[in-house]
Amino acid sequence: MERSLKRLSLTKWDAIVIAAVVVLVLSIICGGASRQHAVRLALVELSALPLLVIAGGRLIQTGSWRAHQFALSILGLVVLIPVIQLIPLPPAVWTSVPGREQSLLALNITGLQPGWNSLSLTPDRTIRSALALIPPVAMFLALLCSPQRLAMRLVGFYLIAAVISMLLGAAQLASGGEQLYPWATTSAGSVNGFFANGNHLATFLLAMLPFSLVLGAASLRRADSGRLPLWLAAIFCGLVVVALGAIRSRAGILLFGPTIIFSLLAAWVATGRRRLAPALLAVVGVTGAALVAVAVFALPPILDRFNESTESAGRFDRWPIIAKAAESYLPLGSGLGSFDPVYRSVEPLATLDTTFFNQAHNDYLEIWLEAGWLGAIALILFVTWFARRAWAAWRGKPSTARDLQRAASVGIGAILLHSAGDYPLRTVTIATAFALFCALVELASQVESDAPPQRRRVRV
Repeated sequence: MERSLKRLSLTKWDAIVIAAVVVLVLSIICGGASRQHAVRLALVELSALPLLVIAGGRLIQTGSWRAHQFALSILGLVVLIPVIQLIPLPPAVWTSVPGREQSLLALNITGLQPGWNSLSLTPDRTIRSALALIPPVAMFLALLCSPQRLAMRLVGFYLIAAVISMLLGAAQLASGGEQLYPWATTSAGSVNGFFANGNHLATFLLAMLPFSLVLGAASLRRADSGRLPLWLAAIFCGLVVVALGAIRSRAGILLFGPTIIFSLLAAWVATGRRRLAPALLAVVGVTGAALVAVAVFALPPILDRFNESTESAGRFDRWPIIAKAAESYLPLGSGLGSFDPVYRSVEPLATLDTTFFNQAHNDYLEIWLEAGWLGAIALILFVTWFARRAWAAWRGKPSTARDLQRAASVGIGAILLHSAGDYPLRTVTIATAFALFCALVELASQVESDAPPQRRRVRV
């Protein structure tokens, strides 16, 4: 009987591992764009449904969801926002909500009577936004109910994907054609890897940087371990520096400094807070050498990127317009995914040009416009949760679990900072990785241990 139970348990864990890897791989290959390519994005969302069912069922079956009530409450609020915005309401209700005057005026002009409608001005886009939550939600739940080895495997897959993406970006730069670009909305000659936007590739590489350094430095803590992991981490770090120089993402370059500082600090903690070992100093040396190489061969083009102030100034000039528009839709917002048509309706004629301003390039401001007070509450709760869990992770003793949690906190911080000037989380690839990071940080609330979550005994 014990053998049959053990086989059943292994089958369940294998199912979660396989489903999680499938979601990860498809999110990388098919989730690197934030718009268009609906078929590819739908493929990722469909692939995440089995993982969502398995992980959700596992959390309920074991009762382990009780240990994560605060995090799951925040997640529930995020999922609830598009549901609330899609509920059909009678005319007397939705016409009284702020910001619906233009919709009512359009009906009056055409001679139509107002019927039942949702709070979202663009229900079709809100539905797509809700479906886009499936892969990250499934990944988050899967990590909460899985043993630590699954997290290690997924982090390893992401590191491999980062290396392949950098190699693909090098091939894209060398070819100069459009054959190696997986997305039609990409400009030829740029370094984008699996993404449609080079800025998002830079964010992904920065988010994976702390994991490579922490896992490499952890080998110094084990006497029987070789130094190969640390040298691989040094090589990865050097490749990231060179890749950022080739991508020439201004946000990526500016965020590299704080990211590498906190990554090295997390790596030092992973060694057991020992004195700086020569091998760890070698990582700093490789990083410095890569920085010197980039400065010698690519500094002028990078400086030219920072001299191109028109694009950035255009973003900054539009933020007050977006903030003013958001005030007219409070307290419930205009609906997730509605930014493009809403902004077009309020865009001043003086700002019209040949560029296409499809996102606010500030996710916090866009959430304020689309989700209103509920979105702001979700953000405040998330920041509170993140601060508490990150503090617990950094205070903990060195262990494999704590190493991953500290690295995850640095990755989350890099993505959150980049979200203030762009929209990396609107790509399924980064959103799914972000969910994995959040699950790792959430596990900082548990007792320090490398053992898998305890399972309930099954009576037979």
